[in-house]
Amino acid sequence: MRAIIPAIVAVLAAGCAAGAPARNAAGKPRYFEMRAYTANPGKMEALHQRFRDHANRLLARHGMEVLGHWTVESGEGAGTTLIFILAYPSKEARERAWESFKADPDWQKAKAESEKDGVLVGKVVQTFMVPTDYSRIQ
Repeated sequence: MRAIIPAIVAVLAAGCAAGAPARNAAGKPRYFEMRAYTANPGKMEALHQRFRDHANRLLARHGMEVLGHWTVESGEGAGTTLIFILAYPSKEARERAWESFKADPDWQKAKAESEKDGVLVGKVVQTFMVPTDYSRIQ
């Protein structure tokens, strides 16, 4: 988990610097999700390619705001872990977005094609986050 903390700090700093909206349209803090994917042996580059070529566009299509992607540079997970953070208007919006994403034929096709030589991800760790009342990014 220590390797994930710098990712959170980086996205917060980037969000503040980029003038990220302080609140969602309803005036409430957004809902955040950090996902850490551990690639199966020899599959890290294919995982990067799937995000570059398909996943990011499809996530956005389904209302998910991708705040950034990171790889673990040293320590546990170095060279095998991809971390990314998503923002949603609410927890409910997150649930709807993922259901829609998983059912998307374009996603199903991209996933199947990228895994024709084996499954890319061996482990997924999800962390759901809500900002504190004093957080600069909400």
